[in-house]
Amino acid sequence: MPIQGESKPQNGSQEAAEHVAAASQLLKSLQAKIGEHPEIREAVNKLEMALAVLGVQTGGML
Repeated sequence: MPIQGESKPQNGSQEAAEHVAAASQLLKSLQAKIGEHPEIREAVNKLEMALAVLGVQTGGML
């Protein structure tokens, strides 16, 4: 039987992962429009690392 508060952290992690993925897509789209820019590339890399960390913390349940 699932514990009542058990699903909230997973939902929060999934929601955070969705936001990170959406932000990453937006930055990649922006970079394609304006060309290569080091700050955009760095932002995309940081978002991808955050998404990887969330994946590890949730055991890949994203």
